[in-house]
Amino acid sequence: MTVQLSELPEVRLRDVPPAFIDALKARFGSNCSTAEAVRAQHGRDESAFTHVPAPTAVVFAESRQDVCDAVKLAHQYRVPVIPFGVGSSLEGHLLAIEGGISIDVSRMDRVISINNEDLTVTVQPGVTREAVNAAVRDQGLFFPIDPGANATIGGMSATRASGTNAVRYGTMKENVLALEVVTSDGSVLRTGSRARKSSAGYDLTRLMVGSEGTLGIFTEITLRLYPLPEAVMAATCSFPSVQDAVKATQDIIQMGVPIARCELLDGISVAAVNAYSKLSLPEDAMLLMEFHGSPNGVKEQIETVQDIAAEHHGADFQWAETPEARTKLWAARHHAFFAALQSRPGCVAITTDACVPISRLAEAVTQAVDEVHAVKLPYFLVGHVGDGNFHMGYLIDPASEAERELAEQLNHQLVARAIEAGGTCTGEHGIGLHKRGFLEVEAGTVAVNMMKTIKQALDPHNILNPGKIFQ
Repeated sequence: MTVQLSELPEVRLRDVPPAFIDALKARFGSNCSTAEAVRAQHGRDESAFTHVPAPTAVVFAESRQDVCDAVKLAHQYRVPVIPFGVGSSLEGHLLAIEGGISIDVSRMDRVISINNEDLTVTVQPGVTREAVNAAVRDQGLFFPIDPGANATIGGMSATRASGTNAVRYGTMKENVLALEVVTSDGSVLRTGSRARKSSAGYDLTRLMVGSEGTLGIFTEITLRLYPLPEAVMAATCSFPSVQDAVKATQDIIQMGVPIARCELLDGISVAAVNAYSKLSLPEDAMLLMEFHGSPNGVKEQIETVQDIAAEHHGADFQWAETPEARTKLWAARHHAFFAALQSRPGCVAITTDACVPISRLAEAVTQAVDEVHAVKLPYFLVGHVGDGNFHMGYLIDPASEAERELAEQLNHQLVARAIEAGGTCTGEHGIGLHKRGFLEVEAGTVAVNMMKTIKQALDPHNILNPGKIFQ
Protein backbone atom coordinates (compact mmCIF):
# COMPACT_ATOMS: atom_id res chain seq x y z
CA MET A 1 0.00 0.00 0.00
CA THR A 2 1.36 3.42 -0.92
CA VAL A 3 1.46 5.89 1.95
CA GLN A 4 -0.76 8.88 1.15
CA LEU A 5 0.86 11.85 2.87
CA SER A 6 -1.35 14.75 3.83
CA GLU A 7 0.53 17.52 2.09
CA LEU A 8 -1.68 19.04 -0.59
CA PRO A 9 -1.82 16.94 -3.78
CA GLU A 10 -0.54 18.57 -6.92
CA VAL A 11 -2.62 21.64 -7.70
CA ARG A 12 -3.63 21.97 -11.35
CA LEU A 13 -5.77 25.07 -11.53
CA ARG A 14 -8.09 25.33 -14.49
CA ASP A 15 -8.72 28.60 -16.26
CA VAL A 16 -11.68 30.55 -14.94
CA PRO A 17 -12.64 32.91 -17.79
CA PRO A 18 -13.46 36.49 -16.76
CA ALA A 19 -16.65 36.13 -18.79
CA PHE A 20 -17.77 33.37 -16.41
CA ILE A 21 -17.27 35.56 -13.34
CA ASP A 22 -19.07 38.41 -15.11
CA ALA A 23 -21.98 36.07 -15.86
CA LEU A 24 -22.12 34.92 -12.23
CA LYS A 25 -22.15 38.50 -10.95
CA ALA A 26 -24.84 39.46 -13.44
CA ARG A 27 -27.03 36.57 -12.27
CA PHE A 28 -26.35 36.65 -8.53
CA GLY A 29 -25.36 40.24 -7.76
CA SER A 30 -24.25 40.59 -4.14
CA ASN A 31 -24.76 36.83 -3.63
CA CYS A 32 -21.59 36.25 -5.66
CA SER A 33 -18.41 37.27 -3.84
CA THR A 34 -14.80 37.44 -4.99
CA ALA A 35 -13.60 39.01 -1.72
CA GLU A 36 -10.37 37.43 -0.54
CA ALA A 37 -11.61 36.73 3.00
CA VAL A 38 -14.80 35.05 1.76
CA ARG A 39 -12.87 32.96 -0.75
CA ALA A 40 -10.32 31.91 1.89
CA GLN A 41 -13.09 30.84 4.29
CA HIS A 42 -14.59 28.60 1.60
CA GLY A 43 -11.25 27.12 0.61
CA ARG A 44 -10.43 25.34 3.85
CA ASP A 45 -11.90 22.78 6.23
CA GLU A 46 -10.81 21.00 9.43
CA SER A 47 -8.25 18.80 7.66
CA ALA A 48 -4.48 19.00 8.14
CA PHE A 49 -3.81 20.28 4.62
CA THR A 50 -1.87 23.54 4.38
CA HIS A 51 -1.15 26.08 1.59
CA VAL A 52 -4.63 25.66 0.17
CA PRO A 53 -5.72 27.59 -2.94
CA ALA A 54 -9.01 29.45 -2.55
CA PRO A 55 -11.88 29.23 -5.04
CA THR A 56 -12.12 32.09 -7.51
CA ALA A 57 -15.60 33.05 -6.37
CA VAL A 58 -18.29 32.05 -3.89
CA VAL A 59 -21.97 31.88 -4.81
CA PHE A 60 -24.45 32.01 -1.92
CA ALA A 61 -27.37 29.93 -3.18
CA GLU A 62 -30.83 30.57 -1.70
CA SER A 63 -32.92 28.22 -3.84
CA ARG A 64 -32.84 25.21 -6.12
CA GLN A 65 -32.93 27.59 -9.08
CA ASP A 66 -29.84 29.38 -7.81
CA VAL A 67 -27.93 26.08 -7.70
CA CYS A 68 -29.19 25.10 -11.16
CA ASP A 69 -28.19 28.42 -12.70
CA ALA A 70 -24.73 28.42 -11.11
CA VAL A 71 -24.04 24.86 -12.24
CA LYS A 72 -25.35 25.56 -15.76
CA LEU A 73 -22.88 28.44 -16.08
CA ALA A 74 -20.06 26.28 -14.69
CA HIS A 75 -20.99 23.55 -17.19
CA GLN A 76 -20.97 26.07 -20.04
CA TYR A 77 -17.52 27.40 -19.13
CA ARG A 78 -16.12 24.04 -17.85
CA VAL A 79 -15.36 25.48 -14.41
CA PRO A 80 -15.15 23.28 -11.27
CA VAL A 81 -17.90 23.58 -8.65
CA ILE A 82 -17.50 22.66 -4.96
CA PRO A 83 -20.56 22.55 -2.67
CA PHE A 84 -20.08 24.08 0.80
CA GLY A 85 -22.12 23.72 4.01
CA VAL A 86 -20.35 24.72 7.23
CA GLY A 87 -16.81 23.56 6.46
CA SER A 88 -16.53 20.80 9.08
CA SER A 89 -14.99 18.15 6.80
CA LEU A 90 -11.82 16.44 8.05
CA GLU A 91 -10.62 14.97 4.73
CA GLY A 92 -10.09 17.96 2.40
CA HIS A 93 -13.46 17.68 0.67
CA LEU A 94 -13.79 21.45 0.25
CA LEU A 95 -10.37 22.26 -1.15
CA ALA A 96 -10.22 23.84 -4.59
CA ILE A 97 -7.26 21.87 -5.92
CA GLU A 98 -8.39 22.55 -9.51
CA GLY A 99 -9.74 26.01 -8.80
CA GLY A 100 -13.31 26.95 -9.67
CA ILE A 101 -16.13 28.24 -7.49
CA SER A 102 -17.73 27.32 -4.20
CA ILE A 103 -21.53 27.08 -3.98
CA ASP A 104 -22.48 27.84 -0.38
CA VAL A 105 -25.88 26.30 0.46
CA SER A 106 -25.97 27.42 4.10
CA ARG A 107 -28.76 29.91 3.31
CA MET A 108 -30.91 27.04 2.02
CA ASP A 109 -31.85 26.23 5.61
CA ARG A 110 -35.59 25.66 5.49
CA VAL A 111 -37.45 22.67 6.94
CA ILE A 112 -39.83 22.07 4.05
CA SER A 113 -42.27 19.59 5.57
CA ILE A 114 -42.66 17.39 8.64
CA ASN A 115 -44.74 14.25 8.14
CA ASN A 116 -45.09 13.06 11.69
CA GLU A 117 -47.43 10.17 10.90
CA ASP A 118 -44.93 8.78 8.38
CA LEU A 119 -41.92 9.64 10.58
CA THR A 120 -40.21 11.67 7.85
CA VAL A 121 -38.98 15.22 7.36
CA THR A 122 -37.90 16.99 4.16
CA VAL A 123 -35.29 19.73 4.43
CA GLN A 124 -33.01 21.90 2.35
CA PRO A 125 -29.30 20.99 2.41
CA GLY A 126 -28.16 23.92 4.57
CA VAL A 127 -30.27 22.87 7.56
CA THR A 128 -28.07 21.65 10.41
CA ARG A 129 -28.79 18.51 12.40
CA GLU A 130 -29.50 20.56 15.53
CA ALA A 131 -32.03 22.67 13.61
CA VAL A 132 -33.79 19.52 12.38
CA ASN A 133 -34.17 18.26 15.93
CA ALA A 134 -35.40 21.63 17.16
CA ALA A 135 -38.06 21.59 14.44
CA VAL A 136 -39.38 18.07 15.12
CA ARG A 137 -39.03 17.88 18.90
CA ASP A 138 -42.54 19.20 19.63
CA GLN A 139 -43.88 16.36 17.45
CA GLY A 140 -42.28 13.84 19.83
CA LEU A 141 -39.69 12.92 17.18
CA PHE A 142 -35.95 13.18 16.66
CA PHE A 143 -33.29 12.65 14.02
CA PRO A 144 -30.57 10.48 15.59
CA ILE A 145 -27.53 10.86 13.34
CA ASP A 146 -25.00 12.83 15.39
CA PRO A 147 -21.48 13.19 13.97
CA GLY A 148 -20.50 15.62 16.72
CA ALA A 149 -20.15 18.80 14.71
CA ASN A 150 -23.35 20.71 13.99
CA ALA A 151 -22.94 19.82 10.33
CA THR A 152 -25.45 20.50 7.58
CA ILE A 153 -27.73 17.70 6.43
CA GLY A 154 -26.38 18.19 2.91
CA GLY A 155 -22.80 17.64 4.03
CA MET A 156 -23.75 14.70 6.23
CA SER A 157 -25.55 13.07 3.30
CA ALA A 158 -22.66 13.75 0.93
CA THR A 159 -20.13 12.05 3.22
CA ARG A 160 -22.44 9.26 4.47
CA ALA A 161 -21.87 10.48 8.02
CA SER A 162 -22.83 8.61 11.17
CA GLY A 163 -21.50 9.33 14.67
CA THR A 164 -22.44 8.51 18.21
CA ASN A 165 -25.90 6.98 17.66
CA ALA A 166 -24.98 4.76 14.71
CA VAL A 167 -24.73 1.58 16.80
CA ARG A 168 -28.52 1.65 17.24
CA TYR A 169 -29.92 3.90 14.51
CA GLY A 170 -27.54 3.37 11.61
CA THR A 171 -25.83 5.93 9.36
CA MET A 172 -27.01 8.48 6.80
CA LYS A 173 -27.14 5.61 4.31
CA GLU A 174 -30.05 4.03 6.21
CA ASN A 175 -31.75 7.31 7.10
CA VAL A 176 -31.90 9.24 3.81
CA LEU A 177 -35.08 8.20 1.98
CA ALA A 178 -35.12 10.58 -0.98
CA LEU A 179 -33.09 13.32 -2.63
CA GLU A 180 -33.39 16.19 -5.03
CA VAL A 181 -30.06 16.64 -6.81
CA VAL A 182 -28.72 19.17 -9.32
CA THR A 183 -26.58 17.26 -11.82
CA SER A 184 -23.47 18.41 -13.67
CA ASP A 185 -25.41 20.12 -16.49
CA GLY A 186 -27.83 21.89 -14.15
CA SER A 187 -30.67 19.39 -14.54
CA VAL A 188 -32.76 18.33 -11.53
CA LEU A 189 -32.82 14.66 -10.50
CA ARG A 190 -35.23 13.25 -7.92
CA THR A 191 -34.48 9.91 -6.29
CA GLY A 192 -36.38 7.74 -3.84
CA SER A 193 -39.66 8.53 -2.08
CA ARG A 194 -41.16 8.77 1.39
CA ALA A 195 -42.13 5.10 1.22
CA ARG A 196 -40.11 2.86 3.53
CA LYS A 197 -38.98 0.57 0.74
CA SER A 198 -38.79 0.29 -3.05
CA SER A 199 -37.35 -2.08 -5.63
CA ALA A 200 -37.85 0.26 -8.60
CA GLY A 201 -34.69 0.22 -10.68
CA TYR A 202 -31.19 1.22 -9.62
CA ASP A 203 -30.93 2.68 -6.13
CA LEU A 204 -29.83 6.18 -7.11
CA THR A 205 -30.38 7.50 -3.59
CA ARG A 206 -27.73 5.15 -2.19
CA LEU A 207 -25.43 6.09 -5.09
CA MET A 208 -25.70 9.78 -4.28
CA VAL A 209 -25.40 9.41 -0.50
CA GLY A 210 -21.66 9.32 0.12
CA SER A 211 -20.69 10.68 -3.31
CA GLU A 212 -18.91 13.64 -1.65
CA GLY A 213 -20.17 16.28 -4.07
CA THR A 214 -18.67 14.50 -7.09
CA LEU A 215 -21.95 13.41 -8.72
CA GLY A 216 -24.38 16.22 -7.89
CA ILE A 217 -25.39 18.95 -5.44
CA PHE A 218 -28.25 18.18 -3.05
CA THR A 219 -31.10 20.70 -2.88
CA GLU A 220 -33.67 18.67 -0.90
CA ILE A 221 -33.28 15.70 1.42
CA THR A 222 -35.97 13.50 2.97
CA LEU A 223 -34.95 11.87 6.24
CA ARG A 224 -36.27 9.12 8.46
CA LEU A 225 -37.32 10.21 11.95
CA TYR A 226 -37.78 8.25 15.18
CA PRO A 227 -40.04 8.66 18.22
CA LEU A 228 -38.32 10.25 21.19
CA PRO A 229 -37.53 7.45 23.64
CA GLU A 230 -39.67 7.29 26.76
CA ALA A 231 -36.63 6.97 29.01
CA VAL A 232 -33.01 8.03 28.43
CA MET A 233 -30.03 7.46 30.72
CA ALA A 234 -26.35 8.27 30.13
CA ALA A 235 -23.41 6.93 32.08
CA THR A 236 -19.63 6.89 32.18
CA CYS A 237 -17.55 3.94 33.33
CA SER A 238 -13.78 3.88 33.81
CA PHE A 239 -11.42 0.99 33.04
CA PRO A 240 -7.78 0.31 33.89
CA SER A 241 -6.89 0.01 30.17
CA VAL A 242 -8.21 0.75 26.71
CA GLN A 243 -8.19 -2.99 26.01
CA ASP A 244 -10.52 -3.66 28.96
CA ALA A 245 -12.92 -0.94 27.79
CA VAL A 246 -13.01 -2.27 24.24
CA LYS A 247 -13.49 -5.89 25.33
CA ALA A 248 -16.42 -4.78 27.49
CA THR A 249 -17.88 -3.08 24.40
CA GLN A 250 -17.47 -6.25 22.36
CA ASP A 251 -19.39 -8.25 24.96
CA ILE A 252 -22.15 -5.61 25.15
CA ILE A 253 -22.68 -5.73 21.39
CA GLN A 254 -22.33 -9.50 21.06
CA MET A 255 -24.90 -10.06 23.80
CA GLY A 256 -27.40 -7.98 21.83
CA VAL A 257 -27.83 -5.15 24.33
CA PRO A 258 -29.65 -2.41 22.32
CA ILE A 259 -27.37 0.35 23.57
CA ALA A 260 -27.93 3.68 21.80
CA ARG A 261 -24.43 5.13 22.17
CA CYS A 262 -21.13 3.60 23.24
CA GLU A 263 -18.13 5.94 22.98
CA LEU A 264 -14.51 5.32 23.96
CA LEU A 265 -12.02 7.90 25.22
CA ASP A 266 -8.57 6.99 26.46
CA GLY A 267 -7.05 8.64 29.53
CA ILE A 268 -5.21 11.27 27.46
CA SER A 269 -8.44 12.29 25.75
CA VAL A 270 -10.35 12.42 29.04
CA ALA A 271 -7.68 14.72 30.49
CA ALA A 272 -7.98 17.04 27.48
CA VAL A 273 -11.78 17.04 27.75
CA ASN A 274 -11.60 17.81 31.48
CA ALA A 275 -9.35 20.81 30.84
CA TYR A 276 -11.41 22.11 27.91
CA SER A 277 -14.92 21.53 29.30
CA LYS A 278 -14.18 22.12 33.00
CA LEU A 279 -15.12 18.57 34.07
CA SER A 280 -13.61 16.23 36.65
CA LEU A 281 -14.00 12.82 35.00
CA PRO A 282 -11.55 10.07 36.11
CA GLU A 283 -8.60 10.29 33.72
CA ASP A 284 -8.58 6.63 32.72
CA ALA A 285 -9.89 4.78 29.70
CA MET A 286 -13.61 5.45 29.66
CA LEU A 287 -16.82 4.30 28.03
CA LEU A 288 -19.48 6.97 27.64
CA MET A 289 -22.83 5.25 27.09
CA GLU A 290 -26.49 6.09 26.56
CA PHE A 291 -29.55 3.88 26.88
CA HIS A 292 -32.95 4.47 25.19
CA GLY A 293 -36.27 2.72 25.69
CA SER A 294 -39.02 2.19 28.23
CA PRO A 295 -38.12 2.71 31.91
CA ASN A 296 -38.04 -1.04 32.50
CA GLY A 297 -36.10 -1.66 29.29
CA VAL A 298 -33.50 0.95 30.15
CA LYS A 299 -33.17 -0.54 33.65
CA GLU A 300 -32.53 -4.00 32.18
CA GLN A 301 -29.94 -2.61 29.75
CA ILE A 302 -28.12 -0.83 32.56
CA GLU A 303 -28.04 -3.90 34.79
CA THR A 304 -26.64 -6.03 31.97
CA VAL A 305 -23.99 -3.47 31.04
CA GLN A 306 -22.92 -3.05 34.67
CA ASP A 307 -22.40 -6.80 34.96
CA ILE A 308 -20.39 -6.91 31.74
CA ALA A 309 -18.28 -3.90 32.74
CA ALA A 310 -17.47 -5.49 36.12
CA GLU A 311 -16.15 -8.59 34.34
CA HIS A 312 -13.63 -6.33 32.58
CA HIS A 313 -12.62 -4.36 35.70
CA GLY A 314 -14.96 -1.45 34.95
CA ALA A 315 -15.71 0.78 37.92
CA ASP A 316 -16.83 4.22 39.04
CA PHE A 317 -20.11 4.39 37.12
CA GLN A 318 -21.37 7.97 37.00
CA TRP A 319 -24.92 8.68 35.85
CA ALA A 320 -26.45 11.59 33.97
CA GLU A 321 -30.20 11.34 34.34
CA THR A 322 -31.42 14.87 33.59
CA PRO A 323 -31.43 16.33 30.06
CA GLU A 324 -29.08 19.08 31.25
CA ALA A 325 -26.54 16.61 32.65
CA ARG A 326 -26.68 14.47 29.51
CA THR A 327 -26.28 17.51 27.27
CA LYS A 328 -23.22 18.64 29.24
CA LEU A 329 -21.66 15.19 29.02
CA TRP A 330 -22.24 14.77 25.30
CA ALA A 331 -21.14 18.32 24.54
CA ALA A 332 -17.85 17.49 26.24
CA ARG A 333 -17.50 14.39 24.04
CA HIS A 334 -18.30 16.36 20.91
CA HIS A 335 -15.64 18.92 21.82
CA ALA A 336 -12.95 16.25 22.22
CA PHE A 337 -11.36 17.13 18.87
CA PHE A 338 -10.96 20.79 19.81
CA ALA A 339 -9.94 19.85 23.35
CA ALA A 340 -7.12 17.77 21.90
CA LEU A 341 -5.98 20.59 19.62
CA GLN A 342 -5.86 22.93 22.61
CA SER A 343 -3.71 20.44 24.52
CA ARG A 344 -0.86 21.21 22.09
CA PRO A 345 -1.23 24.87 21.04
CA GLY A 346 -0.52 25.51 17.37
CA CYS A 347 -0.82 21.88 16.33
CA VAL A 348 -2.95 20.32 13.61
CA ALA A 349 -4.51 16.86 13.78
CA ILE A 350 -4.08 14.09 11.26
CA THR A 351 -7.08 11.91 11.99
CA THR A 352 -7.79 8.30 11.23
CA ASP A 353 -11.27 6.87 10.69
CA ALA A 354 -10.80 3.10 10.55
CA CYS A 355 -13.75 0.81 11.19
CA VAL A 356 -13.27 -2.91 11.80
CA PRO A 357 -15.49 -5.90 12.57
CA ILE A 358 -16.37 -5.81 16.26
CA SER A 359 -14.46 -9.07 16.87
CA ARG A 360 -11.20 -7.36 15.79
CA LEU A 361 -11.75 -4.06 17.59
CA ALA A 362 -9.67 -4.66 20.74
CA GLU A 363 -6.73 -5.83 18.67
CA ALA A 364 -6.92 -2.86 16.29
CA VAL A 365 -7.20 -0.23 19.01
CA THR A 366 -4.50 -1.75 21.23
CA GLN A 367 -2.00 -1.98 18.38
CA ALA A 368 -2.66 1.62 17.34
CA VAL A 369 -2.11 2.87 20.89
CA ASP A 370 1.05 0.78 21.36
CA GLU A 371 2.54 2.14 18.12
CA VAL A 372 1.99 5.80 18.93
CA HIS A 373 3.31 5.35 22.47
CA ALA A 374 6.45 3.76 21.03
CA VAL A 375 7.28 6.84 18.94
CA LYS A 376 6.10 9.35 21.61
CA LEU A 377 3.99 11.41 19.22
CA PRO A 378 1.20 13.42 20.94
CA TYR A 379 -2.21 11.99 20.11
CA PHE A 380 -5.79 11.49 21.23
CA LEU A 381 -8.13 8.51 20.89
CA VAL A 382 -11.91 8.56 20.62
CA GLY A 383 -14.21 6.04 19.04
CA HIS A 384 -17.75 5.05 18.23
CA VAL A 385 -16.68 1.65 19.43
CA GLY A 386 -20.22 0.23 19.50
CA ASP A 387 -19.95 -0.18 15.73
CA GLY A 388 -16.19 -0.78 15.47
CA ASN A 389 -15.23 2.76 14.40
CA PHE A 390 -12.39 4.59 16.15
CA HIS A 391 -10.31 7.71 15.57
CA MET A 392 -6.66 8.22 16.36
CA GLY A 393 -5.73 11.89 16.11
CA TYR A 394 -2.00 12.52 15.69
CA LEU A 395 -1.20 16.04 16.94
CA ILE A 396 1.63 17.40 14.84
CA ASP A 397 3.54 20.63 14.49
CA PRO A 398 2.46 21.82 11.02
CA ALA A 399 6.00 23.11 10.39
CA SER A 400 7.59 19.71 11.09
CA GLU A 401 7.80 17.47 8.04
CA ALA A 402 9.28 14.73 10.23
CA GLU A 403 6.21 14.70 12.50
CA ARG A 404 3.87 14.81 9.51
CA GLU A 405 5.55 11.85 7.87
CA LEU A 406 5.61 9.91 11.15
CA ALA A 407 1.89 10.52 11.66
CA GLU A 408 1.11 9.43 8.11
CA GLN A 409 3.19 6.28 8.57
CA LEU A 410 1.21 5.43 11.70
CA ASN A 411 -1.98 6.12 9.78
CA HIS A 412 -0.80 3.87 6.95
CA GLN A 413 -0.04 0.99 9.32
CA LEU A 414 -3.37 1.37 11.12
CA VAL A 415 -5.36 1.37 7.86
CA ALA A 416 -3.44 -1.61 6.47
CA ARG A 417 -4.37 -3.65 9.54
CA ALA A 418 -8.00 -2.51 9.40
CA ILE A 419 -8.38 -3.55 5.76
CA GLU A 420 -6.62 -6.86 6.41
CA ALA A 421 -9.10 -7.47 9.26
CA GLY A 422 -12.04 -7.02 6.90
CA GLY A 423 -12.60 -3.36 7.77
CA THR A 424 -12.37 0.00 6.03
CA CYS A 425 -10.12 3.05 5.90
CA THR A 426 -13.08 5.33 6.59
CA GLY A 427 -16.17 4.58 8.63
CA GLU A 428 -17.79 8.01 8.38
CA HIS A 429 -15.49 10.82 7.22
CA GLY A 430 -15.34 9.85 3.55
CA ILE A 431 -12.35 9.66 1.21
CA GLY A 432 -11.95 13.30 0.14
CA LEU A 433 -8.29 13.95 -0.59
CA HIS A 434 -6.59 12.41 2.40
CA LYS A 435 -7.68 8.80 1.91
CA ARG A 436 -7.47 8.52 -1.87
CA GLY A 437 -4.33 6.41 -1.55
CA PHE A 438 -6.21 3.73 0.37
CA LEU A 439 -9.34 3.36 -1.76
CA GLU A 440 -8.01 1.02 -4.43
CA VAL A 441 -6.34 -1.20 -1.83
CA GLU A 442 -9.64 -1.54 0.01
CA ALA A 443 -12.12 -1.68 -2.87
CA GLY A 444 -9.97 -3.19 -5.65
CA THR A 445 -9.14 -2.01 -9.14
CA VAL A 446 -12.35 -3.31 -10.70
CA ALA A 447 -14.51 -1.44 -8.18
CA VAL A 448 -12.56 1.80 -8.50
CA ASN A 449 -12.71 1.61 -12.29
CA MET A 450 -16.48 1.18 -12.05
CA MET A 451 -16.67 4.26 -9.79
CA LYS A 452 -14.65 6.22 -12.35
CA THR A 453 -16.97 5.04 -15.12
CA ILE A 454 -20.00 6.28 -13.17
CA LYS A 455 -18.26 9.61 -12.53
CA GLN A 456 -17.41 9.99 -16.22
CA ALA A 457 -20.97 9.17 -17.27
CA LEU A 458 -22.63 11.58 -14.84
CA ASP A 459 -20.01 14.34 -14.95
CA PRO A 460 -18.27 14.09 -18.34
CA HIS A 461 -16.45 17.43 -17.96
CA ASN A 462 -15.32 16.63 -14.40
CA ILE A 463 -16.59 19.88 -12.90
CA LEU A 464 -18.22 18.49 -9.72
CA ASN A 465 -15.70 18.59 -6.86
CA PRO A 466 -12.87 17.25 -9.05
CA GLY A 467 -9.94 15.40 -7.54
CA LYS A 468 -11.90 13.99 -4.61
CA ILE A 469 -12.30 10.22 -3.94
CA PHE A 470 -9.86 9.42 -6.77
CA GLN A 471 -7.63 11.38 -9.09
